Parts: sequence; C-alpha cells; structure tokens
Amino acid sequence: MSQPILQVRAVHKTYRLGRVDVPVLRGLDFDVHEGEWVAVLGASGSGKSTLLHLCGALDRPDRNAGAILYRDQNINLWSASAKDRYRNTVVGFVFQFYHLLPEMNVLENTALAAMVRHGRVGYTLRRRPLQYHARELLDAFGLGERWRHKPAELSGGERQRVAIARALMNQPELLLADEPTGNLDAATGSQILDVIARTHARGQTIVMVTHDRAIADRADRTVRLAAGRLAPA
Repeated sequence: MSQPILQVRAVHKTYRLGRVDVPVLRGLDFDVHEGEWVAVLGASGSGKSTLLHLCGALDRPDRNAGAILYRDQNINLWSASAKDRYRNTVVGFVFQFYHLLPEMNVLENTALAAMVRHGRVGYTLRRRPLQYHARELLDAFGLGERWRHKPAELSGGERQRVAIARALMNQPELLLADEPTGNLDAATGSQILDVIARTHARGQTIVMVTHDRAIADRADRTVRLAAGRLAPA
C-alpha cells in the first residue's frame, strides 16, 4: 500500500457551549493512503463533520491534543497563509449544501477555486487554459451544455455536480466530501456517487463522511465513529 497522505494522530476536539465543555472527538487515530477512498460512517453527532473540518484545516484540534499530518507535516503548526494554500491547492471540499454563488453562472462557479488561487477573479476566468479545464470538467459530469446557466436554473443533482467540479478545479490531492448526497433523493444521490466513483477510478484520494451504510459500502474502506472514537466498522 502507498504511504499515508493524511494521518490523524490522537486527536481530541472539544467545543464550549455556554459553560459546558462538549467533547466531540476523543483521541482519534487513522490514516488515509494515496489513491484510497475512505468512508467515515457514523450517526449524527458522532464527530464525522468535525473530523473532516480538521483534515481540511477549517478547524484545529484542542491545544496539545493530537495532530493532523499531511505528508508527515503537522498542518496545525503552519502559518495562516500556508493553511490557505493547503485549502486551495491540496484539498477540494464538497458539502451537503452546494454553496454555489447565485450571481455566477456554472462555468464561473466551477472556476472559482482557480480564480481565488490566482487572486484576480475577472482576469483569471478569461485565461483560456482555465476556461478549457473548467469546460472539460463540466463535460465529464454531463453539464457541458449548462455552463451559461445560473444555479437557480439547475436541479439539485446538477448543482452538486457543479460543486464537485469546482472542488476538482485545482486538481487537489485530497477530496473531502461531507454527506455529498444528503440533500438529494435516492436516484440522484446514486448518480452523484457514480460521479465520485469515476473520479476515484482516475486516482483521486477521497475521504467521505456519511451516516448511510449503503453509501459507505461504495468506498474502498470504511471507518466508523461512535461517541468521538473509532468503533468496529
């Protein structure tokens, strides 16, 4: 097996609600290997989304309570700018809710990560290589004829496909998907999983959280969270 691209080591995460400390993760360890599709299975409140946010540097573990390692580097020791680069170039995010910008068309939403990376939104989209890559992704996801449409003109499944294309725009090493079918009906959700499976077949490393065993079974490997700890899958 390949070397781990991501390592979670003895991670604890606690949130403060009023005067009460609420532990969410309680000493978590697991690895994600390059090219692997890992499903994180668990009930609501088990810590799945928190784990994904930690892996994506959207949050950090409790002080002196574990580490998230990307290629053996502790991302929580990085500067804010280094974390920004990690989120924009190494990681692609797909959420249950699509988070598409309503004023932008499908092509612009797809290219958004590249626009942010280059720091010049209007100028960047006029660059032909980026336009070509965005159109290529949309074609691959069956949206080649929809690139001029706004999100409000799309179905839920189409919006989620745009969100996946956007997440892949910068060719991330790691795709983090948080309940990507949770806002969709069963048939549309199955189509989205097919899109994710095709992406994985091309070598994409994926960590996907879900509460649904049938969805988790599409992955190479499943880990299960219960009360903030790993439990038998």
